[in-house]
Amino acid sequence: MSDTRSEARLVLDAHALVGEGPVWCEREQVLWWVDIDGFLLHRFDPATGTDRTWALGEEIGCLALREQGGLVLALKTGFALFDPATGAVERLVDPEADEPCNRFNDGACDTRGRFWAGTMRMHKHGIQPTGAVYRLDPDGRCTKQMGGFWTINGMAFSPDGTRFYFSDSTAKIRTIWVADYDPDSGTMGERRVFFDTRDLAGRPDGGAVDAEGFYWMAGITGGELVRFTPEGAVDRIVPMPVKRPTKLAFGGADLTTGFVTSLGGNNWQDNGDAPEAGGLFALPLGVKGLKANRFGG
Repeated sequence: MSDTRSEARLVLDAHALVGEGPVWCEREQVLWWVDIDGFLLHRFDPATGTDRTWALGEEIGCLALREQGGLVLALKTGFALFDPATGAVERLVDPEADEPCNRFNDGACDTRGRFWAGTMRMHKHGIQPTGAVYRLDPDGRCTKQMGGFWTINGMAFSPDGTRFYFSDSTAKIRTIWVADYDPDSGTMGERRVFFDTRDLAGRPDGGAVDAEGFYWMAGITGGELVRFTPEGAVDRIVPMPVKRPTKLAFGGADLTTGFVTSLGGNNWQDNGDAPEAGGLFALPLGVKGLKANRFGG
């Protein structure tokens, strides 16, 4: 079913270049998110409307909460731990030091505390899909799991941790896949097509799974969120007030508020977008989300 009116409201007029990667912290009741091309890490407190930023000097693809506090980041130069209290960055590993035109883009933690994150080609240099997916274990080991992606996106796990979703949002692919996943060993089975989005208005950007096991896609360039059943059928389409939403996170005290980041930049008018492009939005979704899985390291 499709809603005709957007209930999303702008909660932060951030003017982010590439607003992405929202993650709700239920312990602090705040939203962490990033501006990839702005090199900024954000902490938004919806109770006060305040947004604190840290400038990290390089692209920040995505993040995850740590079980012991703080964050794990997927930076242009690899994985790192971040302490918000001191601003200290502890470098872990750079799995693509030999790919200077790649950067990390999207990621998610599994139910056992492993951080999965993928890379993409920056600025469309080259004609080969050089993006790959890596698994960072709590003990710091980093292993390459998949390759051959143009723009990896949409990573999310089912509530029980036995299904792993991911997508490639480039225009020539725009496909969402799912694979069976063993949370005990951290291994995945063969991927299969979950949904081919070429008949939808938007391409598949960031993904999330709600408490009912339905998968949500941010439809970038289509100005919508799309909810899919676990069987891969469109269940609901939610319009957004901007053309390029990038990712949804469930938040609020009861995890029923959707927080959505968006793409902005100086060319929002050229892309037919609204002045609020690059802002952070919130909307009631009428369905409960999941607490964010935390990195165990």
